[in-house]
Amino acid sequence: MASDNGGGGGDFGATISPRRRIPHYHGDSTRVLFVISAIVLIVAQSTGASLPLSTTGAVVVALALVIAAGVTNPAQGWIHWLNALLAASGALVFGITAVDNYRAGISIFDPSFIYVEALALLSLLALYFTTRTVRGFHLRPNLS
Repeated sequence: MASDNGGGGGDFGATISPRRRIPHYHGDSTRVLFVISAIVLIVAQSTGASLPLSTTGAVVVALALVIAAGVTNPAQGWIHWLNALLAASGALVFGITAVDNYRAGISIFDPSFIYVEALALLSLLALYFTTRTVRGFHLRPNLS
């Protein structure tokens, strides 16, 4: 009979402990939204969409989003404040641009409008989940 020692001897019956749930932690959702936003940003810039960022700015923001996503974890509170700043900045920049484009009469089917609107909505969702995580950090009992 195979043992559960994790030695890699073909023990297909071994189980992995379930991930411990941390109340009010939404870093995983924020991480996914940031990576999707970075991909949308690079694709939009590559296809010539009219974004409120230069090419260099779009690449730098995409890198910042991916790096923030990569270091997001439940043990460090500072990253969630940085995530909130990134998400709020994105919501402001892309939200204002989306509203201005709509008011200027740009068709909602124009690819530039769709990209900017998608980035604004992704930023708003990321801000929501990050804010919930920051709130959760303040609600946690002191685990010292």
